[in-house]
Amino acid sequence: MNSIRILFLGDIVGKPGRALFQKHIGRLERELGFDGLIVNGENSSHGRGITSRTMKFFKHNGVNVVTSGNHVWANKEIYSYLNENKDLLRPANYPTGCPGVGFTTFSCKGREVAVINVQGRTFMRDDVECPFKKTESILSIVKKKTKLIFVDFHAEASSEKMGLAYFLDGKVSAVFGTHSHVQTADERILPGGTGYITDAGMAGSLNSMIGMTKAPILKRFLTQMPVKFVVDLAPPFVMTGVYVDVDLDTGKTTNIQRVKIIDEDLYIEASIK
Repeated sequence: MNSIRILFLGDIVGKPGRALFQKHIGRLERELGFDGLIVNGENSSHGRGITSRTMKFFKHNGVNVVTSGNHVWANKEIYSYLNENKDLLRPANYPTGCPGVGFTTFSCKGREVAVINVQGRTFMRDDVECPFKKTESILSIVKKKTKLIFVDFHAEASSEKMGLAYFLDGKVSAVFGTHSHVQTADERILPGGTGYITDAGMAGSLNSMIGMTKAPILKRFLTQMPVKFVVDLAPPFVMTGVYVDVDLDTGKTTNIQRVKIIDEDLYIEASIK
């Protein structure tokens, strides 16, 4: 079968996430032989947002497209990068006046591969455009260029993620859920041939809370007072994601597998500043 293999990695969280990625991506490339690489980087700079320097880091390490979510606006420095480049996506269902774009394409094995990034509304912002209708609108454009279409749905509710996946089943190659930072065990191929996982997980401290130190978050739960989240630097560390094999002729997923690496000896300082 003439196919393409795409590796998607969940939210890269701060220094630990970047160091994990830098340490293990070469081995994953050798072992998996993937053709394209997509990562969610909305928490890659100090655990909140992303910078142009972090984008250079990802591009230097072979990433084709970086997706994001609700924290993409945290560092205003990235706004100009978003306007000048199409390898970093912001959720497509934000207003058109926002910096950047919500979908893009890249060349892989002589074919165009499309990546769409949308954000959920349930338990998140409800003032963004409907992710279902927005994705459907984008498909009317990208399906003229390619059958190889991948969606990062950055959403809180598993029901909303699953709903979009079923809505898009047979229309896109795969839907990858992000935002929860916990890899789910429900990877599968839907009846129409779309690969799906509710959440790809994260790269960060394993015994943390979404990659952050536990004490401030527990204090927030106990007191309902605002706290500052701090990236957890304590080992062991985990990096998770998923890869899919997609038929080049049909654009349908033929195989989907979870990826999980646990590292107890990560040298954090090896990461870029």
